[in-house]
Amino acid sequence: MLGYYILIGAIALVSWAVSNKLKQKFAKYSKVQLRNGMSGREIAEKMLADNGIYDVEVISTPGQLTDHYNPKNKTVNLSEAVYNQRNAAAAAVAAHEVGHAVQHAQAYSALGMRSALVPIVSVTSGMSQWLVIGGLILGAAAGVGLGYWVAVAGLVFMGFATLFSFITLPVEYDASNRALAWLKAKNMVTPDEYKGSEDALKWAARTYLVAAIGALASLLYWALQVFGGRD
Repeated sequence: MLGYYILIGAIALVSWAVSNKLKQKFAKYSKVQLRNGMSGREIAEKMLADNGIYDVEVISTPGQLTDHYNPKNKTVNLSEAVYNQRNAAAAAVAAHEVGHAVQHAQAYSALGMRSALVPIVSVTSGMSQWLVIGGLILGAAAGVGLGYWVAVAGLVFMGFATLFSFITLPVEYDASNRALAWLKAKNMVTPDEYKGSEDALKWAARTYLVAAIGALASLLYWALQVFGGRD
């Protein structure tokens, strides 16, 4: 277990560093006021209209960095700061979330796969590690048998979460690319504002990359514990 704790500690440290850097970037670019004077809500609504999407509502949601697109009720949820503010960071986030709405409207395959995995992962992710640990305990006490298959079931459940993390990567990167392309094509931001928006979205994407690497590392570690001890 010591190796696992070292692994988790290292991943947590990298995740904290990236998350902290992201907050610093957003704080920095939140001070870069948009020359066009548009708020995050107005940016989002214009991008939706420019893409011919009129059945998606832009609403405000509490918290910081809580922005997301909900495909179930077709809402672009912007945190209060993004919804009301008129800066490069708000423009980047608002356009990124609308990027997901555009993906949904255009039936982007990776988004469909991620949405299909959501109900599965919501059920399996919380129990996967406990199944693996429980299976290893049973396997140590009773040989292979039941303990082995319980642990394998846990690994399968963990695999769904890992798959979800990796499918999330192209979804997030594509949404950012759509956002940045639109911001540039429609001259919504100046060159300096664009650089800030681009930098902020790059750091946001890195949080998903770290999460995916962490999920894979955890899966491989437990797989080694289950299969490594077999003859």
